[in-house]
Amino acid sequence: MLLGVIADDMTGATDVALMLNRAGMRTVQVIGAPAANSALPEADAVVVALKSRTNPVSEAVAQSLAACEALLAAGARQILFKYCSTFDSTPHGNIGPVADALMRRLGAQSAIVCPAFPANGRSIYQGYLFVGSVPLHESSMKDHPLTPMRDSNLMRLMGAQTQAKVGHVGYATVLEGARAVKARIAELAAQDTPYVVTDALTNHDLMVLGEALDGQVLLTGGSGIAMGLPQNFRRAGLLPEREIAGHLSAPQGRAGIISGSCSTATRGQIKAALEAGCPALKVDPMALADGSQSSAELAAWALAQSTAQPFLLYSSDDPAEIAAVQGRLGRDKAGEIVETAFSQVARLLSQGGVTRMLVAGGETSGAVVQGLGIRTLEIGPEIDPGVPWTRVVDGPEMVIALKSGNFGAPDFFLKAWSLLR
Repeated sequence: MLLGVIADDMTGATDVALMLNRAGMRTVQVIGAPAANSALPEADAVVVALKSRTNPVSEAVAQSLAACEALLAAGARQILFKYCSTFDSTPHGNIGPVADALMRRLGAQSAIVCPAFPANGRSIYQGYLFVGSVPLHESSMKDHPLTPMRDSNLMRLMGAQTQAKVGHVGYATVLEGARAVKARIAELAAQDTPYVVTDALTNHDLMVLGEALDGQVLLTGGSGIAMGLPQNFRRAGLLPEREIAGHLSAPQGRAGIISGSCSTATRGQIKAALEAGCPALKVDPMALADGSQSSAELAAWALAQSTAQPFLLYSSDDPAEIAAVQGRLGRDKAGEIVETAFSQVARLLSQGGVTRMLVAGGETSGAVVQGLGIRTLEIGPEIDPGVPWTRVVDGPEMVIALKSGNFGAPDFFLKAWSLLR
């Protein structure tokens, strides 16, 4: 293994795995921190998908360190801690505490902080994170039900989660090239400033950063930062050129969509699916709570629909409705009820012959993967930037796409199926 990745949610894991796969690295995604002494699959890169983004800090740190130990034992030369391109977290964590723990374990002198992903509109300038043309705190992420983002300055955001100093590599330095970036990171490390926010506006900038990070034992950021890493291994003669498959062979069976994301992008995709005539049923957290809606009933409804189009089960709603439900049930309880239901529904759907499944939302994806008992995924072709189809290796016979709520074009739920054969 050349590169080991620790991702704090399921969709983020498939996102970065896709990035590496596209660059010619044989990449496998495993679910959950591997047990002690368990062997990881052989691959150029292994991505460990955790469900730790909103866990208590101590749990997130413990899971991340366990994943790190497994990756190091398998020979990883470099560790990437991957989090969301919108830096989803709270002032208490979990990005800073996990990064601190990994830095101590690896003896790293520095680590970049770079969630930039230009293909999906995430860019960093003067240390500020932008979503499209607006700062992060003015985007829809300001109303995220679990991790509302009320600031856009990455130095402040990271600084609130760690006792270590946070520095900055400005865009002028990035334009000077990899050597200048590398020198600036070393300069900051010598000033006892281990964390370095790096500006990036384009894919070319990410390639420059990737080259500058050759030899760094620890990196942190979004999937975009992985773009330039494979070429370092290729220049060292450790990684051959490989072709990328454009389609994925899928088992025959039914197709369905499960959506728990409340992001603006996903709500637009649901709207497009409804307008296209996809059979759809809205999952009501209050009905689940009082027993008037059940997982068995939801699965039975889905399996009773015509196979002409994929069915859609969704709990996605606008921020005001979500806040109202959280007010009645409690924030954590509301999410737990829906996740538990979707986990059970996914298992029943698989038993009922669903072999092609698309899941929207990081927390929802984690629940579905756990419900299906999936442990390893093979990365397939890209549907939209950051979202691939994957084939289940050691669970039910199935292909599955795990989509971050913020990702994908409006027609994502409609066009994804064309890549399956």
